[in-house]
Amino acid sequence: MKKTLLIIGCGDVALRTVPLLKTHYRILGLYRNADRADLLRANDITPIYGNLDCPKSLKKLEGIAHLVLHLAPPPNYGKRDTRTLHLLSALTKKTKTNSTILPQRFIYISTSGVYGDCRGDLIDETHPVQPENDRAIRRVFAEKQIRNWGKRNHISTCIVRVPGIYAANRLPLQRLRDGHPTLLDAEDSYTNHIHADDLAQIIFAAIRFAKTNRIYHACDDSHLKMGEYFDLVADYSGLPHPRRITRDQAQEQITPGMLSFMKESRRLRNVRIKKELHISLLYPTVHDGVKAALINNQ
Repeated sequence: MKKTLLIIGCGDVALRTVPLLKTHYRILGLYRNADRADLLRANDITPIYGNLDCPKSLKKLEGIAHLVLHLAPPPNYGKRDTRTLHLLSALTKKTKTNSTILPQRFIYISTSGVYGDCRGDLIDETHPVQPENDRAIRRVFAEKQIRNWGKRNHISTCIVRVPGIYAANRLPLQRLRDGHPTLLDAEDSYTNHIHADDLAQIIFAAIRFAKTNRIYHACDDSHLKMGEYFDLVADYSGLPHPRRITRDQAQEQITPGMLSFMKESRRLRNVRIKKELHISLLYPTVHDGVKAALINNQ
């Protein structure tokens, strides 16, 4: 009999992962909006209603799955991820004999933003976290809650830290068309990427092979600055390169959200996913993935 896997956060990445999962697991998916239920069924996912912001709606999750894949983002405010707290509480079911029915494995999809600005250093998963904005602070909070919950309840947990995700439907084409600027090369920051299909196979591998209480970087082999990434997409899409500006000019011309990403520079090592999860990347570099998205799909 197949084990049951519960997906929290059934977006694009989750749906890309399902074809790899469905021959091995019976898949359940949490949904909040009614129009998502039919989409989940169409993708061989049994829909389960629940709202992570409403703990009472999560009672059905008690003891429901052997494995949990958590891709849902934290709330957009505060420094605590209340959604993850509600989920962990719902999964911890007390029976009549006061024993606990819990999942055997819990995979959390986090962000590389937890490291903050590393000044372009090449870092591995042992690098200390130093979040520099509330968005990253909420992620660090979620990671700690999950790992402590796993240790306390003897559950195998795994944190997958993800940088910028791209695919044919996730490229900054509109930004390029609108003529938004980026930073001068001398003032630019290193960024990291992963193709959505590679992230799907990394998640699948983490469910099967991840070591207990382990962290993994889900990134490709590229080490590009942000402006280089925009230029690359522009070249393959036939759009002009974005103009370059100084950081001082960026304070007035770039949105605060984008500017927060531009302030952080780091390069991630991905040795661990290759050695421990046995990953062979479909798109080892951003060049490979963008070319496939914009040239091969024309």
